Amino acid sequence: MESTTEPSAGQVSGIRELQGFWLWVPRLATVALTLMTLDYVLNLGYLKIITAVESQFLYTVVALMLPLVFVMWPIRAGCSPRKVPWYDVLLFVIAVATCGFFVYNAERILDNGWEYEAPRHAMLMSFLLWVLVVEAVRRAGGLALACIVGVAGAYPLFADLMPGPIQGFPSSPEQTAIYHAMSRESIFGIPLQAFANLVIGFLLFGVALQKTGGGKFFINLAFALLGHVRGGPAKVSIFSSGLMGSMSGSVITNVLTTGVLTIPAMRRVGFGRAYAAGVEACASTGGVLMPPVMGATAFVMASFLNIPYSTIALAAVVPSLLFYLGLFIQIDAYAAKHKLEGLPEEELPSLRQTLKEGWYFVFVFVLLIWMLFYLRQEAIAPFYATALLLVINQILPYQRWGWSDVCDFFSSTGKLFAELITILAGVGLLVGALSVTGLSGTIANDLIYIAGGNPLVLLMMGALTSFILGIGMTVTAAYIFLAVALAPALIQGGGMDPLAVHLFILYWGMLSFITPPVALGAFAAATVSGARPMETGLNAMRLGSVIYFVPFLFVLNPALILQGQWQEIVVVLGQALVGVVLIASAMQGYLIGVGDLTVHRLLQWPLRGMLIVGGMSFAIPGGGPVPLDHSELFLLSLALTLPALALGVWLNRRPVPVRGT
Repeated sequence: MESTTEPSAGQVSGIRELQGFWLWVPRLATVALTLMTLDYVLNLGYLKIITAVESQFLYTVVALMLPLVFVMWPIRAGCSPRKVPWYDVLLFVIAVATCGFFVYNAERILDNGWEYEAPRHAMLMSFLLWVLVVEAVRRAGGLALACIVGVAGAYPLFADLMPGPIQGFPSSPEQTAIYHAMSRESIFGIPLQAFANLVIGFLLFGVALQKTGGGKFFINLAFALLGHVRGGPAKVSIFSSGLMGSMSGSVITNVLTTGVLTIPAMRRVGFGRAYAAGVEACASTGGVLMPPVMGATAFVMASFLNIPYSTIALAAVVPSLLFYLGLFIQIDAYAAKHKLEGLPEEELPSLRQTLKEGWYFVFVFVLLIWMLFYLRQEAIAPFYATALLLVINQILPYQRWGWSDVCDFFSSTGKLFAELITILAGVGLLVGALSVTGLSGTIANDLIYIAGGNPLVLLMMGALTSFILGIGMTVTAAYIFLAVALAPALIQGGGMDPLAVHLFILYWGMLSFITPPVALGAFAAATVSGARPMETGLNAMRLGSVIYFVPFLFVLNPALILQGQWQEIVVVLGQALVGVVLIASAMQGYLIGVGDLTVHRLLQWPLRGMLIVGGMSFAIPGGGPVPLDHSELFLLSLALTLPALALGVWLNRRPVPVRGT
C-alpha cells in the first residue's frame, strides 16, 4: 500500500526535499522500524530489550517516526522547501528526547501505575508529548484534522460543561495528559496498535510493488486485455485502478498514478474531459475498498472488532465487485450510446510480453492471498510476499534495483510511516477523550434516543455523519471516531451485524472523495484531465451512484458480506446484481438488450426513474427495518421494471426516430 492516508481539505503543502545528513535520517529510522517489527511479529527475540513489552515497542514506533515529521514537513506552506531551519531541528530533538523518555520508562509506567498517578516530571513529559502530537498532526494531516484532534483531546477538561448528550465526566489537565500519554486507550490505543501489528508489513509490500514496476505491469495488463474493446480505455481505468488501489490504499495516489495514462487514452477515443476524469476518480475510490489489500482503515477495523483481517477482506469482496460492476455497466452503456470504440490493437502492449515480464507480480499476489485467507497469517504474510518479490526482482533483468533504488525505497516508506503513525497517534487523542470521560459508553444510548429507536433513521444519521467527517478528516480518522461513537448505537439499537455496520461507516466515509462540494479524488482527476473540478465531481457522483446504496444493502442483509447460509447468499447476490445493472443502466440512459433509453426527450425521465426505483426495490432486502417484506418489494419491482422495459424496447424499435418530439 503506497499510502493509506488521504489529504484532508486543509492539507498542508508538500513534503520538504531533504538533503545531506537529513536525507539519511528517515531512511535509517525506517530500516530500524522494519527490523524491530520483524523481531516483534516473528517473535525472534534478538531485540527483546525493546520488543519484549508491547507498550515499549509502541513507544519505540512513535519515537522512530514522530520526530521525522518536524524535519520532513515544513511549518507552513512554502516555508524552507529544502533547508531544515533551526526551530524544526529543535522540535526534532525535543520529540526524540520526549519519546525516548517513554521508551526508557515503559516498564516503570506499567509496574508503578503511572497511568493513574505519575511523578511530576513524567506528567510534564506527558504534556509535551500531547502538544508535539497535535503539531505533528497539523503538519502531516492538515489544519482541519489538527483542530479536531486538538479540541477533542482537550474535551475532558470541560466535559461537565457540555450540553446533555455530549456531557461527560471531567478530568484535570494533569490526569488528562497522563491518560493520553500512558494509557492503552489514547495515543497508544487501538489505531496505533493496529498499525504496529498489521499495517507496517503491508506498507512495505505496497511500496516495494510500486518501486519494482508493479504499477506499470497492472496498467499494461489492463490495456492488453481491455484496451481494444468498446470504450476500452475507460474499462482499463476500472481494471488498473482497482488493482492499484487495492495495493496503494490511497484515492489521490491512485488517481495520479493511473490517471496520467488512462485519462489521455479515454480522451483519444472520444470521452469528454470531465467524464474521463470522473471515471478515473470513481475507479480509484473503489480500489481502496478492494481486497486483498485495502487501506489502513481495514486493519484498524480488524482491531476494533477483534477479528482476523482476512475476514474483513473477504466480506468486502461482494460490495466492491458490485460497485465495479455498476461502474463498468455505466461506461459500457455510455460507449455504446455514443459509439465510442477502443484503441487500435497495434498501439496496445502485447499480452504475451506483459505477462512474460511481470508474471511474478501475479505470483506474489497469489502467495499473499494464500497466506491471508488459507494460512490466516495476516501479520507475517506481507513480509514474506515482499521478500519473495524483491528476490525475484533482483534475479530477473527487467526492473532490477541498484543502490539508489534501495535508498529511494526506504525514503518513500519512511514518509508513509511517519505520516500514518502521526495521524493515528492524533486520532488516538480523540478516542482517549471519549474513553476517559465515559462518553464512549453513553453516546450510543443518546443517539438511539435521538433517532427514536428507528434503525433506518440511525443509518441515515450514520451515513450523513460519515460523509461530513470524511470531508474534513482522513477516512481512517473519521472511521475511528464513528466506530467509537456511532457503531455501538447501530449494533445495539438497530440489531445490525457488527462487521456490516463498520463496513457501512467505512464506505460512507470514502464517498466524500467523489461527492461535491469537496470531492478530492474527482478534483485530482480534473487536474490531470484539464476539466472543470465541479463538473468532474458531478460526473463522478453519477458514475459512482451504485456505491451510495450498496452499503445500505449489506447492512440491511449481511448475506451480501458473506454472513449467513450459502443459499441465502446466492439469492441476495442475484437480486443485488440485477438491481445494480438496472440502476447503472438507467443512470447512463442505455440498457443492453433494450437500447438507448433517451430516444424520447419526454418519456426518458419516467422510463429511467421507473428502472432506478425498480432496481432498488429488487436489490433491497425486505423485512426488518424496511417497511415492506421481500414479496412486496419483488412485486413493486416487477410493476415498475416490466412496463419500463417494454416501453424502452418499443421506443427503440420504432421505424421513425422520435428524438425531440
